[in-house]
Amino acid sequence: MGFGCGLVGLPNAGKSTIFNALSGAGVRVESFPFCTIEANVGTIAVPDDRLDRLATLFPDKKKIPTHIDVVDIAGLVKGANEGEGMGNQFLSEIRATDAILHIVRCFSDSNVAHVSGAIDPKQDIDVVETELLLKDFETLGKVLERLKREAKGKDRRAQARLDSWERLLDQVAKGISLRDVSIDHEIEPLLRESSPLTTKPLLYVANVDEQGANEHSLQVERIARDRGSEAIVIRGRIEAEIIEVAGSEEEREAYLQEWNLDQTGLGKLITAGYRLLNLVTFFTVEGPEVRAWTVPEGTVTPRAGAKIHSDFEDRFVLAEVMSLEELLTAGSEKALRDEGRIRRAGHDYVVEDGDVIHFICA
Repeated sequence: MGFGCGLVGLPNAGKSTIFNALSGAGVRVESFPFCTIEANVGTIAVPDDRLDRLATLFPDKKKIPTHIDVVDIAGLVKGANEGEGMGNQFLSEIRATDAILHIVRCFSDSNVAHVSGAIDPKQDIDVVETELLLKDFETLGKVLERLKREAKGKDRRAQARLDSWERLLDQVAKGISLRDVSIDHEIEPLLRESSPLTTKPLLYVANVDEQGANEHSLQVERIARDRGSEAIVIRGRIEAEIIEVAGSEEEREAYLQEWNLDQTGLGKLITAGYRLLNLVTFFTVEGPEVRAWTVPEGTVTPRAGAKIHSDFEDRFVLAEVMSLEELLTAGSEKALRDEGRIRRAGHDYVVEDGDVIHFICA
């Protein structure tokens, strides 16, 4: 698998439209708030021309790309933490994702009401992020009660954990996202277990109309830079329509050219998402499959093997590593092996983007 991301935003920001543009899922899209009443989940194959080229060397094998899992929840509104709207009840759906995509409305449409009456990216962003913080305050508060009980026991480290956790809660109460807070070592495991929303890497998505970038999307890009994040601009409605009507990849390319789109929203998301999460892709050609896998930068071979099968990490002996480009140039694995350009790698080898790997396990 690749990575998972959760879509958040105000009602009528175009989250379901963006979801359709990314996944082609054809979920219900209406011009009134709270159309999404339960989480939509899509699994999207990641296009990768390297996998396509690798598969040509193994025409009898099935080509399996890596994937992005996208979760679209109901729109958040001010007061969601107190039960307003419907989005808050679904926030747990995105707790297990790797990153958050914040969809920001940057289009005007008299047929699609804005919940606050006017397009204002800064205000919209602040409303949603405040609700995420309030949800985290609630989540961390539940852990606080447990830590208070533990501090009354015999564990001498319990008081230090409690003190650190209270300092963390104080930062959240001041409106500071946890991704911007220095985390004390003793509570890192607790924080991972709690999986608060504002620790997740954040990518802003400016949803614009068919005219493309505008003053509102530029404002979103400025806000993203100021907050140490990144923003991408997607013409959500146009891309969703292209996905719906294009019957083939060739037709899709023709429509994109017609609208002067050099890259799809999915392509932008993949590029930005991999950069945001520091991901690399490696490939395997074992058995009946030619397959792509995604792991974080710095992953060593045994841990990468665990993506394929959970016991590979414990049973790992060594890996045979090929450069994808060298393999394509040689034309076959046998030719590359005859040239002596297949490397043997041990437990400490760090997987590189584009590696083709055979895992040898006991």
